[in-house]
Amino acid sequence: MKIRKAIFDDIISINNIYNQSISSNISTADILPTPISKRKKWFKDHVKENYPIFVAEINNEVIGWISLSPYRPGRLALKQTAEVSYLIRKDYQKIGIGTKLMNLIIEKSSQYGFKNIFAILLDRNIASIKLLENMGFEKWAFLPKVANFDGIECGQFYYGKRICD
Repeated sequence: MKIRKAIFDDIISINNIYNQSISSNISTADILPTPISKRKKWFKDHVKENYPIFVAEINNEVIGWISLSPYRPGRLALKQTAEVSYLIRKDYQKIGIGTKLMNLIIEKSSQYGFKNIFAILLDRNIASIKLLENMGFEKWAFLPKVANFDGIECGQFYYGKRICD
């Protein structure tokens, strides 16, 4: 497996992995697929604002990604804090790829000027909760019953980690 900085040509793979995760109702609060036009804008905004996106690939095929995104854009006092998002293609989950991507983003975060990173996840995403706790993230917040999937409500956790002082 190879991890590298994402390039624009990775957009389709990144979006496919994201959209694949929607049907689980565990990995994202989105319930409709993200159009490629929205993903292109997301990518360009990340590159323009210096928020990194990395991909994991096997045999030149993108099988996972991780990114840092602005937290409350425009509020300069929060500029040292970023949200981490990550997804692994279903057929490559539970073999350590998420851990490798998270190790990389933790290592690189301070180079981008971040002192804090956090993830927002649904309370039933047990695999991500375990990953984050194993990586030293702590539960910073809980929002009960904020997501509704066809009448089934669940909450969101904020898991955070201080990267440097």
